[in-house]
Amino acid sequence: MNISRESGTRLAAIAVFIRGRDMGGIVQEAREKVAKNVAFPPGYYATFGGEFENQERAMKRLELIVPISVFLIFILLFNAFGSVRNAAVVLVNIPLAAIGGIVALYVTGIHLSVSAAIGFIALFGQAVLNGVVMVSYFADLRAEGHSPRDAVMTGATVRLRTVLMTALLAMLGLLPMAMSHSIGSEVQKPLAVVVIGGLVSATLLTLLVLPALYYWVEQRASSPSEH
Repeated sequence: MNISRESGTRLAAIAVFIRGRDMGGIVQEAREKVAKNVAFPPGYYATFGGEFENQERAMKRLELIVPISVFLIFILLFNAFGSVRNAAVVLVNIPLAAIGGIVALYVTGIHLSVSAAIGFIALFGQAVLNGVVMVSYFADLRAEGHSPRDAVMTGATVRLRTVLMTALLAMLGLLPMAMSHSIGSEVQKPLAVVVIGGLVSATLLTLLVLPALYYWVEQRASSPSEH
């Protein structure tokens, strides 16, 4: 504990070193306990600064960076496919991946942090990659004259192994980080948990939902008179 003066105000700083736990969760717990059990006299108040304050600033930046990242991914997909329709279908993989990442954080009791947010960005990239692998092959089969149904059935079967290998490689590589409890795990663990959980849902839904969605979109596009 250190007592000093800053801008004419008496400041009592208490340093807390967090080891092996999520900083956001610790601070949230401390805030709740202070609000419940401590009554400050007039003119007194408590703030949480230091590394936590830096984390809050970083989270605000990520609130801007994440939407920009998704928009840039869409632009790149449109450039690759030359089709808004196909780019949008691939982009659906992002919320499918986010579902698993959010569930993984909830199950493990880890709060959203800068590390977890970066994990989501990495997850989105991996999920989009799996979507590109599937949709690009669907589009190739359609260009060869296959019907939407045949393109989806053949493409999903052929690309099954590729998608599974890509996802398993990333998940197994991050598994030691997700199970870590040593010094520094509070930074590594949220990222790994988000990516692994997100890839589980993204892979399953990519193999099931994405082909069905592509088929539905292609059917509507190839027979507009029916709608």
